[in-house]
Amino acid sequence: MTKKQAPPAGQPRLDTAAVVRAALDLLDDKGAGAMSVRGVAERLGVRMNTVLWHAKTKGRLLELMADAIVAGVDPDGLPGPWRERVRELSHRYRRALLAHRDGALIVAGTYAAEPATLRHADAVLAALLEGGLDEQRAAWTFWSIQYLALGLTQEQQALAAQSGEHSLAGALADGAHPALGRVARHLEGDDFDARFAFALDRLLEQPGTAG
Repeated sequence: MTKKQAPPAGQPRLDTAAVVRAALDLLDDKGAGAMSVRGVAERLGVRMNTVLWHAKTKGRLLELMADAIVAGVDPDGLPGPWRERVRELSHRYRRALLAHRDGALIVAGTYAAEPATLRHADAVLAALLEGGLDEQRAAWTFWSIQYLALGLTQEQQALAAQSGEHSLAGALADGAHPALGRVARHLEGDDFDARFAFALDRLLEQPGTAG
């Protein structure tokens, strides 16, 4: 086994968790557009190579950040029935994304096979398999829930960051899209929790589930 190198000489001793915390603080303050290794280094008062000693690349740092965001999903105190367990885990996942500015964007942009991410996936899949879904349907239902949570939460966080009014009303004023005009107020509704719950229920009521 090779001996792990020490951080660059003359730099404060940090651990990887401290670097990830600083990166999340930068994210919360300035958003995903400001994320950089240099910005994290400046926040910690160290040189860039100190951050890179822990994270190797910006891509790796984003993976570690994504897993730290998902670590906000509390795995304890879950309901017994499988559908309720999946619902609760999925709502907790969305709340974990919302707990950080641009949290959904960071998680969606990575493929982090890290402890918290794997733990959450395993818990949801265990519930789906317990509900009688075959392996492919369980896997695809899990992905559908993830995409739903990430996409809807990205929309919510992006809208929160924008200034000014955004409405379909102007684009639909000429009546050229009558079906859109009839439902526009529902498409633009800002009750994201209700929209998530509705879509999640549809996924969990699909044919092929038991009980």
